[in-house]
Amino acid sequence: MGSVDCLACVLSMENIGEQVVCLIAYHLLFAMFVWSYWKTIFTLPMNPSKEFHLSYAEKELLEREPRGEAHQEVLRRAAKDLPIYTRTMSGAIRYCDRCQLIKPDRCHHCSVCDKCILKMDHHCPWVNNCVGFSNYKFFLLFLAYSLLYCVFIAATDLQYFIKFWTNGLPDTQAKFHIMFLFFAAAMFSVSLSSLFGYHCWLVSKNKSTLEAFRSPVFRHGTDKNGFSLGFGKNMRQVFGDEKRYWLLPVFSSLGDGCSFPTCLVNQDPEQPSTPAGLNSTSKNSENHQFPAKPLRESQSHLLTDSQSWSEISTNPGKGKTGMSNPALTMENET
Repeated sequence: MGSVDCLACVLSMENIGEQVVCLIAYHLLFAMFVWSYWKTIFTLPMNPSKEFHLSYAEKELLEREPRGEAHQEVLRRAAKDLPIYTRTMSGAIRYCDRCQLIKPDRCHHCSVCDKCILKMDHHCPWVNNCVGFSNYKFFLLFLAYSLLYCVFIAATDLQYFIKFWTNGLPDTQAKFHIMFLFFAAAMFSVSLSSLFGYHCWLVSKNKSTLEAFRSPVFRHGTDKNGFSLGFGKNMRQVFGDEKRYWLLPVFSSLGDGCSFPTCLVNQDPEQPSTPAGLNSTSKNSENHQFPAKPLRESQSHLLTDSQSWSEISTNPGKGKTGMSNPALTMENET
């Protein structure tokens, strides 16, 4: 009913040019709203890749070991070649008992979906889906286009809403539709603006909703801004490098969701010193070690736009960003 009433308001405008502009704007916003909503709902959340799952032998060994240091030693051996840098509050390796896998950074177990979700933000009942790495951009665009759609409806309905209170409308049931439409659009605009503003802040700080409530823990301790690379790079991590795709609900986020660059410079001595492909000169930098499996090129270039991995490792003083400490967990998070 709201869409019909809004179109009726547009068509009641006296200026033909104004009607055409409003009709084009309305259908464009409505199409983008439906498209982004559809992508948010039907894009399946991404789960950790097979390399994070324990082998059959490792599972058997883990079951035989009691909870404690021996249990952790099994997990440390299994995770030694994985690009994992976060831990639990107790400093343990982040392990999911239900999925039987070592959790990648920023991955959490969803109690509703009953699976681990890469870069999980939250489980949203409005879209009946987990919002995470695979659909977070779509969720942001859904909020943006929903807000613009509601603001547009409230704006085009405003003049008739004023006439309602000044007795400028015909005394029919239609005038109550005008009142309902304006109140509904205005209230949704207020709620959506606060939610969209909050998620814009999260993107600017490179945080998820879960990380905003509980900061990630690295080897050196808790760091609420551990994944933040600066406003520009934080935006590119979610929306991608090609700006022509930023406003379209097509996937363009950087990386694979399993590993993320960080702003930390303290390296973990337990991680292997060099990734495959680095020259021998990088081995001389004992304080700037890299994981055995480096970030995808689309993610690692966020660390520096002008230097390669080997250049960073041989010139540690030139870059402000590096790889964080491995920090790994054992609790089942929701």
